[in-house]
Amino acid sequence: MEPERFEDVVDATRRTRLASERTYLAWWRSALAAFAVSLGVGKVVPELTSGVSVGYEIVGIGYALLGIAFIGYGFWRQQVLERALLEGRFVPFSGRAALAFTLAGVALGIATLVVIVA
Repeated sequence: MEPERFEDVVDATRRTRLASERTYLAWWRSALAAFAVSLGVGKVVPELTSGVSVGYEIVGIGYALLGIAFIGYGFWRQQVLERALLEGRFVPFSGRAALAFTLAGVALGIATLVVIVA
């Protein structure tokens, strides 16, 4: 078996850092999408309807908070991954974070359905 070349290690590290950067930007894209939904649900839809807008505004605030969480968690995750990479470690995606984002998405989805139907 041939020993690993220095160039291969550098190239793998470069690819890993670029993948980490793309993932960080994906957190930002998700946040921007949540902000757009927040504006749509919380401001635009109430302007187009003649009903009570409080429910829409509450759901809009929820989506805005989700966007803020995406940005904050994405930054934290990028920092943790960079430190791990410098130490030659891997840090898997947290099951708690996955559960928290899943529950937030489900709750916002249900809340959106409720304000649409009500």
